[in-house]
Amino acid sequence: MPAIKTTAVSFVRSRIGIGLISGLALAASIAAPALAADAALDPQRALAQSEAALGTLVGAHRLTDSQGQSFSLDEYRGRPLVISLIYTSCSTVCPTTTQHLLDAVAEARRSVGADRFAVLTVGFDARNDTPQRMAVFARQHGIPLATWRAASGDATTLAALMRDLGFSYQTAAGGFDHVTQTSIIDAEGRVHRNVYGDDFPLPVFIEPLKETVFGTTTRALNTQALIDRLRFLCTVYDPSQGRYRTSYAIALGIGIGGLSLMIAGILFGRAWMRNRRLHALAGR
Repeated sequence: MPAIKTTAVSFVRSRIGIGLISGLALAASIAAPALAADAALDPQRALAQSEAALGTLVGAHRLTDSQGQSFSLDEYRGRPLVISLIYTSCSTVCPTTTQHLLDAVAEARRSVGADRFAVLTVGFDARNDTPQRMAVFARQHGIPLATWRAASGDATTLAALMRDLGFSYQTAAGGFDHVTQTSIIDAEGRVHRNVYGDDFPLPVFIEPLKETVFGTTTRALNTQALIDRLRFLCTVYDPSQGRYRTSYAIALGIGIGGLSLMIAGILFGRAWMRNRRLHALAGR
């Protein structure tokens, strides 16, 4: 398959021992995340499916983690969830994606808060991605299982979850052709953003995560909501350092602007009151 490049998405043919990365924009029909065995994975359909999933409420699917413990995805409601999709027999793209995501998550936790979102790696190969193999994958690639779950499930559950996330894959000799996709789920359990590729830029991942953690507007007039709004405005990417930092320049500018408006309002009010008194005296 020839490589086709775009700016946003990766389409991957990852095989055991062989990895072909083709930078493509991807998705597939909403009806079936895995296409028929004799059909090729179509990049445009795959992207359409992935983008159509935005806003979808992810079901309370029950998975089994690398420790053999069963859990439901609705346990994550109340805070954002990052879902990385891999298969354990992949020796090329899935490990590369996981390593890059480890760095991105570490930076996100440093900048938005270590406990403000959860991370889940899901093996989509129901036949082979057993709890034992998920545990081996996690250990081999440095996934910190104390703060990051690795899990899989039965074929029916995984098909439903992949459909919710808009994820496309196709069986191939020795592995799968699949979208390289990381999904960001908001605190209500809806797909907020799908991030593509195995080396996405940090802002592509962290900016939508900031939106789900802090909110794009002040949700309530309480201290935490105001702090979150301030952190949303002041957590900015510094390309010279390749990391996020806290900059209060924006907040300072807003504060100065607000103070200027308040002073102008006070002066205008005083002038208006003085004019009223003068008119009242003149009318006597």
